[in-house]
Order: sequence, then structure tokens, then C-alpha cells
Amino acid sequence: MLKSIMAGVDKTLVRNLVILHTAVIALSNYLVTIRFDLFPGADLPLFGSFPLAAAAFTFPIVVVATDLTVRLVGKEAGRAVVAMAIIPAIVASVLVLLALGDPHAYRVGFASGTAYAIGTMLDVYVFQAIREKSKAWWAAPAISTIAANIIDTYSFFYVAFAGSLDAEGNVSWIGANWHVVAQNNTLTKIVVGLIVFLPAYGILLNRLQTKYGKKLK
Repeated sequence: MLKSIMAGVDKTLVRNLVILHTAVIALSNYLVTIRFDLFPGADLPLFGSFPLAAAAFTFPIVVVATDLTVRLVGKEAGRAVVAMAIIPAIVASVLVLLALGDPHAYRVGFASGTAYAIGTMLDVYVFQAIREKSKAWWAAPAISTIAANIIDTYSFFYVAFAGSLDAEGNVSWIGANWHVVAQNNTLTKIVVGLIVFLPAYGILLNRLQTKYGKKLK
């Protein structure tokens, strides 16, 4: 089954895409442990001091990588690349967090795998659906970026942190406020994805398609 799906697909390209997915997810799962207030001391309605995880600035790369994967190798092969990256990404994430002594290492690893699978599969579906209906190169990655980041972020923070306990056995701050952090991370990811990574997508797509001999659609 896998051989038939990947038939004719450049093996070096697939390997590099899997490595890219794995590296970005592992890095993002480390950065999700680094949290800060964007507006310290503020008390904004709904947003508070806008607590964020640093991963909000790196994870949009995964969405761009997924969209590039689908554009370059097709929907089915794109799903296969995502599937091949899940296990090494989870293992790498858990090992990094264990090395840092994070008490939520296994839960974060499980949450990462779950959210990655749901978010990227949705991204592939939405991207392909919009791509088939719109000739504008930016429409599919823009809409899939919004959809995938909403589902991925809320799924991840709920599974990883909802109701989590601190060292004294009480519900931790992130355990009680995961939805606020998820909300703020979602908004940040979408803004960063559309302003920074969408233009980068266009540039990379042109270069990669020139290299691999495919036309821009």
C-alpha cells in the first residue's frame, strides 16, 4: 500500500520532509514549556496579560511544511509523510522533555502526537479541497493555516495540560488556564502564519518546484 502511494515520489524529498516535520515538532514541544506574558501586568478582557508559549512562533512552520508536502507530492503521499513523522516526532519530544526534567513529558508527547495527527490530517484535507476550487496560490495555505492551527492548538493544550497538577498536588496555573493560553497561542500562530510563513511558502514553493521540475498551480 505504502509503496504504491509513494511510487514515483523522490525519496530524498520525502526523507527531508519527514526530518523537517520531526525537527519542528520536537523544537516546538520544547518551546511550549517556555511561557511568558506578552503584556506583563495587563488585564485585558478575555486575554489577561496575554500569556503565550514560545512555540506559537515556530509551530506554524509545520503547517507550511504540510502544505508544501501536499503541493509537491500529492494528498495521499502527503498523508504518508505525516504518518511517517508522527512516531519519531513523539519520541524526540519526550526525550528532550525528559532530559529537561519536565514532569509532563509523557503527557505532552502524547498530546503532541494526537494534535499533530488531527491538525495535519485536517490541514491536508482543507488544503486539497481549497486548492481544487481556487486558482489563487495563497488561498489554500491561508485557509488551511487558520483551520489547522485552531484544531491543533486547542487539542494539544487540552490533552497536555487541562487539570494538570503542580508539585504539591494542586491544580497548576496552566492546568486551570490552559484555554487562555490555547486561545492566545491560536491567535498568534494564525497571525504569524499569515504574515510571515505564507509569503515564505510562496517563495519556497517556487524554488522547490523549479528544483523538482513541477509547475506552480
